[in-house]
Amino acid sequence: MSETTTNCPFLSDTTATQGRRTNRDWWPNQLDLSILHQHSEKSDPMDPDFDYAAAFATLDLEAVKKDLVTLMTDSKPWWPADYGHYGPFFVRMAWHAAGTYRIHDGRGGAGSGDQRFAPLNSWPDNVNLDKARRLLWPIKRKYGRALSWADLFVLTGNTAIESMGLKSFGFGGGRADGWEPDADIDWGPEAEWLGDERYSGDRVLTSPLGAVQMGLIYVNPEGPNGNPDPMASARDIRETFARMAMNDEETVALVAGGHTFGKAHGAAPDSEYLAREPEGAPIEQMGLGWKNSFGTGVGDDTISSGLEGAWTPTPIEWDNSYFDTLFGYEWELTESPAGCKQWTPTDASASTTVPDAHDATKTHAPMMLTTDIALRTDPIYEPISRRFHENPQELADAF
Repeated sequence: MSETTTNCPFLSDTTATQGRRTNRDWWPNQLDLSILHQHSEKSDPMDPDFDYAAAFATLDLEAVKKDLVTLMTDSKPWWPADYGHYGPFFVRMAWHAAGTYRIHDGRGGAGSGDQRFAPLNSWPDNVNLDKARRLLWPIKRKYGRALSWADLFVLTGNTAIESMGLKSFGFGGGRADGWEPDADIDWGPEAEWLGDERYSGDRVLTSPLGAVQMGLIYVNPEGPNGNPDPMASARDIRETFARMAMNDEETVALVAGGHTFGKAHGAAPDSEYLAREPEGAPIEQMGLGWKNSFGTGVGDDTISSGLEGAWTPTPIEWDNSYFDTLFGYEWELTESPAGCKQWTPTDASASTTVPDAHDATKTHAPMMLTTDIALRTDPIYEPISRRFHENPQELADAF
C-alpha cells in the first residue's frame, strides 16, 4: 500500500505498490517481447472490418451535443455538480486528455482515449476524473461504437465551453479508440508518484518528457517542487508548454481561459481521507478510485488537487473576470485547508465576491495558484496577459 507523508497531494512521498512478484521482478533485464503484441487484432473488441470513420459519419452530432448540454446541468447526488454545472469538470477532463502530448516523440494526447487506462487513469493529476467518465457512460452507451471515447472526451470539453458562453471553432471527429494501455510510452524514470528525477544540471528536463513530475499533466501548480516562486514557476511553464508545441501567447491563453472556469478542491488533507487511486483500489471499488471519507466525500467536502477555491466570481461563465481578478488585487501567499500553497487577495472585501459551489448562503474570496501569479510577474507573460485583459476577443480567439 502507498502512503502519503505530507498533507498536500503535490508534495506527496509515496512508495511503490506491493504485491506478488512477477518474472520481471525476478529478472528485470529479461528481454520483453510482449510489446510486439500491442493492439493485436486478436484482442481488438471491434469486428475485423469495422471502420470507425464510417461509423462516426452516421452520427447526428447535434443530437449528441444536445444530450451533452442536458448532462451539464443534470447534477447527480453521488457527484454533485459545482455551481450546478459539470462544464468546468469536463473541461478539465478534456484538457488532461490532450495535455499529455509532447512534441519530442509525438506521444500522448487525446487521440486514442488513453485516459481510460493505467497509468493515466490513476495519475495524481487526474484525481476524480474517473467520475467524469462515469457521468459520460450513459451517452457512450447510447451512441455505442459510432462515438469513440476519445472523440467523446474532446467533444464533451468543447460542448462544455460552448454551454458556458464561448463559441468554439467547431469539432473534428475521427479519433479511434485504443483498447489497451500503450506499454511503450516513456512517462519518466521515477519509481514514486510526483518524483522529479527527470532533471539534470540547471533544471534541464530530459527528452522526450514534458511534465515536471511523474503523474502530473504539465507543471506543479504550487511552483517547482511546491516552492511558491512565481518566476521559477514561469520557467517551468514555458518549458513544459513549449514541449506541447505552445508558444508564450498560446500558453497564456490556455492558462487564463482554462482558469476562467470552475474551482479547485482541497477540503482537507488527502493523506487522512483519500483512499487509493483506481488501479490500486480494492475490488469493490474497481473502476473508481480516491474514495473520500471526509464529511460527505462530495460537494464542498471534495478533495482533488488539495488546492481550494475558484479563480473568478463567475465560475461557469466565459468572461474576462480571470484577468479582472488577477490584476484587480494584490496577492499574499496562504495555504488551503489541505495544506497546499496558494494565493489570496490582501483586500478583505474580496471575501464576499465568489459564490460557494453548493451553498447559496456562503461566499468566498477568489484564489490564484503560483502558476497564475506567474502570468503577472514574468516579463514576457505579463504584457501578453494585460493585452488579453484589454482585448477580450483576442483571448477568446486565442483560447
